[in-house]
Amino acid sequence: MAKWIMVVDDDVSNLQMAGHILSKNNMRVTALKSGKALLDYVDTKGSPDLILLDIKMPELDGFETLKLLRELEKNKGIHETPVVFLTADENTETESRGFEVGVSDFIRKPFNPDVLLRRIDNVISTSNEMLSLRSEATTDKLTGFLNKAATGIELSKMCYNDTGCLMMIDLDSFKLVNDIYGHEMGDKVLIAFSNIIKEVIPPGSKAGRIGGDEFVAFCKGFTEEESVAKITRDMNEMLVKAAKEMMGEDMNIPLGTSVGAIMVPKYGNDYTSLLKLADKGLYKVKKNGKHGYELYNTDSFAEEETDSAVMDIVSLSEILGERNIPNVALQMDMDAFSYVYRYIIRYIARHNVNACKVLFTLESSEKVDIQKYKDLCDEFGNHVRQSLRKSDILTRSRYNQYYVFLTDIREEFTKKVVDNIIESWYQEKGRDVVIKYDTEFVRSEIGSALGDEDRNVIIVDDEDISLDMAAKILREDGVNVTTLNSGEALLKHLEENEELPDLVLMDINMPGMDGYETFRKLRSMGGDQGRISVIFLTADDSSGAEAEGLALGAMDFIRKPYVAEILKLRVNHILELVMLRKRFVKIIRRK
Repeated sequence: MAKWIMVVDDDVSNLQMAGHILSKNNMRVTALKSGKALLDYVDTKGSPDLILLDIKMPELDGFETLKLLRELEKNKGIHETPVVFLTADENTETESRGFEVGVSDFIRKPFNPDVLLRRIDNVISTSNEMLSLRSEATTDKLTGFLNKAATGIELSKMCYNDTGCLMMIDLDSFKLVNDIYGHEMGDKVLIAFSNIIKEVIPPGSKAGRIGGDEFVAFCKGFTEEESVAKITRDMNEMLVKAAKEMMGEDMNIPLGTSVGAIMVPKYGNDYTSLLKLADKGLYKVKKNGKHGYELYNTDSFAEEETDSAVMDIVSLSEILGERNIPNVALQMDMDAFSYVYRYIIRYIARHNVNACKVLFTLESSEKVDIQKYKDLCDEFGNHVRQSLRKSDILTRSRYNQYYVFLTDIREEFTKKVVDNIIESWYQEKGRDVVIKYDTEFVRSEIGSALGDEDRNVIIVDDEDISLDMAAKILREDGVNVTTLNSGEALLKHLEENEELPDLVLMDINMPGMDGYETFRKLRSMGGDQGRISVIFLTADDSSGAEAEGLALGAMDFIRKPYVAEILKLRVNHILELVMLRKRFVKIIRRK
């Protein structure tokens, strides 16, 4: 299918030139002469694969047009279209501002056909890959709904920003479908019910699957109880009808749906707290006949209290608190731990402190039987609890795993604490179980675009002055930099080191093996090594060199001598994509 490119430029000659180049290469082209024309087109006729947007235009310039486009996409609930700025401006400030507002790339005018085509291919390929990875990482494969993690993220945003109703939706008697008709029929019922939810929730709403037969939906714009009543009736009627179509008219399983609902923002806008209250409503429905709904309100759900139930602050504190706080870590079940975990994450972000997460996993040695292995897993939790401070918390995530949160700890001390726990266990209990662990350090800057991951870059250049300058610029920006003097040194480094860089910056003109040949050999290595992202560095100002580098598969092209701000911007832009890709892949591999 031909790529659809929209070119927006008030200069007709630029539109004609871009249109000629792209059409000649089998791309569908829509040419528009203003930002307003672009917004009107997208609003009424849909979005292309990519937008080439001139910066300097009368009325709406490129920056203002992009801002309004993103608002339009958000309101319509559609994916953001990648945008590439077209410019003849070499100003650093323009490029800096462009990356800040989210452009995917810059293409210089007048156009070089090969460079134009290669940069378009790069942006569309990267965008499609990210969309695919994001979808796989956030989508429930059976129903196509958001999965549990993605539901929490997306519905949290809606609870914070929108007025509506948060609904917990549960299938009644679904287990009987699996027991009588089998799991394949059960899957068909879940798919059918998912389609029913999609049909009955209003436009602009979102829904997700958070468990086997449990769903959550945010119905945007719902403010009246009658809306909840109607959607519940519709779901019950449509579900029974669909079930009989699949299982036959004699199907007599009391299938139905129960709904616990709460109005937003009437009772706040924190998704987790609201979901808990909606769950109370769901429980009430389940307890009183099912196939209905319960809308949360403080009167009907108030605890029965006597007039004498008023307490002073000291009495209430004594009830809530620990009377004798032991000098050990606090262990909780997963539900309680999740609330404390969220609080600590917020506290870290606000108060500039650090913490470390540790996941201990116990594996059985060959000589120990299963019962002893499980007993040792039980004992290990107590050992961890006694080894840590009273300010640390832990939970048991599986029978052989413990998840620990070390609060207010410096990164360099983490390994010492963990090693002490493991070594003291081995000394006391022997090695009937093998203890492995993963750590993740949490800094106060969480939530930044690149998250908490280290950014590791290798720079390859035979000119020491150029090499040192690039390294200095990136290190000042918080990037971990390794410097090498040749393509041969890069390939050797990758073969000898398990930890791979996130990005390689490589000079083109080097003695022996030049950048292009090194790149080809790098790609031939295969695996994760062969997929390392590369930016070419060069003092060659010709568009031919840029086109050749991009044709090989390089992510970008940076010219020497370096402008520090441009180098940082372009490297950070590519690193954001690389780190995002890594996180999506990690989520997918865990599923």
